Amino acid sequence: MLNPVRGLEALEGEVIKLRDDPEVRSTVEGRVAEFLEVNGKDSHAWFEELVYCLLTAYSSARLGQLCVDALCDRGALLEGPLEEVVETLRVQGHRFYNKRAEYIVEARRLAPTLKATIQSFEETGEARAWLVENVKGLGWKEASHFLRNVGYFDVAIIDRHILSNLREHGLIPDDKKGLTKRRYLEYERVLQRMADDLDMSLGEMDLYLWYRKTGEVLK
Repeated sequence: MLNPVRGLEALEGEVIKLRDDPEVRSTVEGRVAEFLEVNGKDSHAWFEELVYCLLTAYSSARLGQLCVDALCDRGALLEGPLEEVVETLRVQGHRFYNKRAEYIVEARRLAPTLKATIQSFEETGEARAWLVENVKGLGWKEASHFLRNVGYFDVAIIDRHILSNLREHGLIPDDKKGLTKRRYLEYERVLQRMADDLDMSLGEMDLYLWYRKTGEVLK
């Protein structure tokens, strides 16, 4: 395992190289602009992002977006019976179509006031804790993902790609244990230190780290 200080410096160097690449930087900045645009939209647009994050859990960003698009096309995102949501997700190939459909229908009650509720919190961390507590199927990663996608950049989306970056540089244990709340916040502090050193937000840095492992900048 690398020395944590050396590992931090090495990973920061990798992010700097990506940031200095005009094409990568332009792509990242484009995504950030998209998130800020969503921030100005209404509560139902925020709910669409919430559903997207529910659908990407244990799945993929691409499939999550395909499912959201299909639900919107059928008018089944905000309305329609559970059976229609189930069938839409099943046709798109989502592995957990029954459970995710239940989560979506359950969360509809929040759609009209979701934006106002999130904006009522003084700290993004408080909003995240509320989401985890009140949205069935939303964990710490998914709640952070949602907040980033609606324009909050001060929380970390710690998925397998981010964990891989951290393990590769000896910044977290290589034990592959599950992410409890304690571990999530502990790893987030490591990422925050990096972001501070690089003078960028957690949300922006996440996109560079994600690109480093995937060669893409998805939402």
